[in-house]
Amino acid sequence: MRVLAAEDNRTNQLVFRKMVKDLNLDLTFVDNGREAVDHFKQLKPDLIFMDISMPEMDGKEAARAIRVYENTNGGHVPIVALTAHAMDGDDTSILAAGIDQYLTKPLRKSAITAVLLAHCPENARLSAPQADEVA
Repeated sequence: MRVLAAEDNRTNQLVFRKMVKDLNLDLTFVDNGREAVDHFKQLKPDLIFMDISMPEMDGKEAARAIRVYENTNGGHVPIVALTAHAMDGDDTSILAAGIDQYLTKPLRKSAITAVLLAHCPENARLSAPQADEVA
């Protein structure tokens, strides 16, 4: 499963990577929304985790740019916001930007895993192959 994660904070990147280390992911991190849009076009990920507060281009702007690209070129990649903003009404503006769902920080491994399982394509495997499965 190809996953793009836009997160400008190195510590948060480390924590996220640790939470998914046992999963069979092709995980790419970018540091801001502009990089997320560029990498989205190149990588064609199965899922995007998008921090909302980032420099250069925030997560909502990046999500809108990705949706414009998809409207022209087809497709729909799920975007899951990662946000520390948990105030009433924040969900409305986040979802209005074309983001499919959001998770609040601090992140929980069970929530990340549930999102990955829900969006894993049929032709991908999330779990790493067991020793007896390796040919």
